[in-house]
Amino acid sequence: MQIGEVAARTELSLRTIRHYEESGLVAPSARSQGGFRLYTESDVARLMVIRRMKPLGFTLDQMRDLLTATDRLDGEEPLEADEHEALMDRVRAFEQAATEQVDKLRVQLARAEDFAATLRTRLDQGAPATVARTP
Repeated sequence: MQIGEVAARTELSLRTIRHYEESGLVAPSARSQGGFRLYTESDVARLMVIRRMKPLGFTLDQMRDLLTATDRLDGEEPLEADEHEALMDRVRAFEQAATEQVDKLRVQLARAEDFAATLRTRLDQGAPATVARTP
């Protein structure tokens, strides 16, 4: 599929996809005779991993590190047991970091919802109200 379809499916802009390509995170699997980038389902899946990592605050280097680890794990070349375990440890570390960031985001979301509810209450009452503080 061409980059426009990939952009629509991943909800990433063309510019962002090109940036990830320039950063070495993803590469089109082929080019058409006219020079257009062509992507596969595997390329789309890779972009979705990147898209999911971005709002959790992962850097491009961290994204590259995870993708390298998963590429090796998914590769056809057999791995030594110690290399396999080291790669799995890297993936586990990313899972733990993602889980921690999700927990932090849940706290932030709860605080934001509390604040919005406070404002709604104030608007519904039409009278002064104190802004509740959430720890």
